[in-house]
Amino acid sequence: MFRANLARSVRLFSAFRKEQTDPDFFYGLLARDTVSQLSTYTEVKGSLVLDVGGGAGYFAEALQDAGARVVCVDCDAGEMTARDGTMPEGAVLGSALCLPLRTGSIDICFSSNVLEHVPDPFTMASEMVRVTRPGGTVYLSFTNWLSPWGGHETSPWHYLGGHRAARRYERRHGKRPKNVFGESLYAVSVADALRWARTCGDATVVDALPRYLPRWAKPVLAIPGLREIVTWNLVLVLRKN
Repeated sequence: MFRANLARSVRLFSAFRKEQTDPDFFYGLLARDTVSQLSTYTEVKGSLVLDVGGGAGYFAEALQDAGARVVCVDCDAGEMTARDGTMPEGAVLGSALCLPLRTGSIDICFSSNVLEHVPDPFTMASEMVRVTRPGGTVYLSFTNWLSPWGGHETSPWHYLGGHRAARRYERRHGKRPKNVFGESLYAVSVADALRWARTCGDATVVDALPRYLPRWAKPVLAIPGLREIVTWNLVLVLRKN
């Protein structure tokens, strides 16, 4: 049973320390946790799920273990073959900004930590709504820019500016960061995401919450400014009209 309590938050943040050294452990744990969370909003077993920007397939694997049929769309073949040199089962090369699926064809459209990596994030979000069938579920999470991890590996220096943080990383490590501000990393705010969700005419907001925090932290989303820092990662759950 999924419980968004303090013990879960501690477990996730502790595992995050191993993201670089043991990605299988971290992303495997995060994927199982996320599918458990998703299951509180909709039936996963037997559903046709689109994993947008699914990369190496950690989330697709957890979804399949839960009984879903999964299609994974990603624009980066290198990311999709990063684990063992092969494409994940059900993987398709394609852009999140123009998903290669027909309108209303998916039961659940899912995306974890991809929105901040596309230049037009709410085009991607709208595409996720488009391909979802009426009554279907959209689960969308992302790392907001002003969170402590908003700059990804360039954090916390992104608070001084994304380009400055990238230049500092390159000087320090002798290589460009994987996530380059303005090229593969963009500033997406909690405020803009909530505004998009509430004004999306084709779907209704079911929930919005800080992904990694206990359930009782949800009211922080009502506090402008503070929510941009404290939220860390925002989850939006929508139901297609």
